[in-house]
Amino acid sequence: MVSSDQRRRQLAREKFLRQQQRRESARRKARRRNAAIAAGVVVVVAIGAGAWATDGFDSGSKDTANAEPSAPPTPSKAPDPCDKPAKGKVANLSYKKEPALTIDKSATYTLNLQTTCGDMPITMEASKAPHTVNSFDFLANKGYFDHTKCHRLTTSGIYVLQCGDPKGTGAGGPGYTLPDENLKDKRLKGNVYPAGTVAMANQYNPQTKQGKNTGGSQFFLVYQDSQLPPYYTPFGTLSKDAMKVLTKIAKAGENTGQGDGAPNATVVINKATVRKS
Repeated sequence: MVSSDQRRRQLAREKFLRQQQRRESARRKARRRNAAIAAGVVVVVAIGAGAWATDGFDSGSKDTANAEPSAPPTPSKAPDPCDKPAKGKVANLSYKKEPALTIDKSATYTLNLQTTCGDMPITMEASKAPHTVNSFDFLANKGYFDHTKCHRLTTSGIYVLQCGDPKGTGAGGPGYTLPDENLKDKRLKGNVYPAGTVAMANQYNPQTKQGKNTGGSQFFLVYQDSQLPPYYTPFGTLSKDAMKVLTKIAKAGENTGQGDGAPNATVVINKATVRKS
């Protein structure tokens, strides 16, 4: 007999696949829309506050086609455990191509996210994901991540905080894409990204097998073991202190009451730095 926990995980995985399909459809529509704009056609697009992006490992949109009628969910009212963001604004930066590989591929680097909720040091091994680590070194030095929000928290099925989008909506990116790396990492046993893993978001659709090598700047921090197929470049590991901060953010919950939304905690990266360890 399938336990309730197994059933919940199965439903979560099925939901994940549906969301991947919707995201790919949205990408195709966006390409057609951009082509129309380039041709001189004016298109007005209204984006709802609950719309989620195409540059994430999971769009976060809800499948309501077969849903039973129900009362609206009650959003969580958990208090905000974090401080106010530092003064400043997000830089408007975009690049046409991936930066040249300049890091030491044999070295270990530390990405430190100085957030409103506390510092979150992340160890990155350049030998395992050189393109990804090089990109973070490049973008952090440009101030790309400074003052950006961590826009998404999932608390059901998978347990991650997603960051790295200068738009704060899930739609932003640096203008270039990165190759997938380190997908055979021995830590990813049984299609599980263990707690403490930091991995790249991307646009891969496992059903169509399209969207490989589409990482940008968005990444997710795993605060509890999460069952996900190994399609998302694992490039870093959170320190113990970083895990404490991440756990605090997760405990505050998300704002929809459905397990997938913006974090109640005001999670802003005041400054991101990368240094060679």
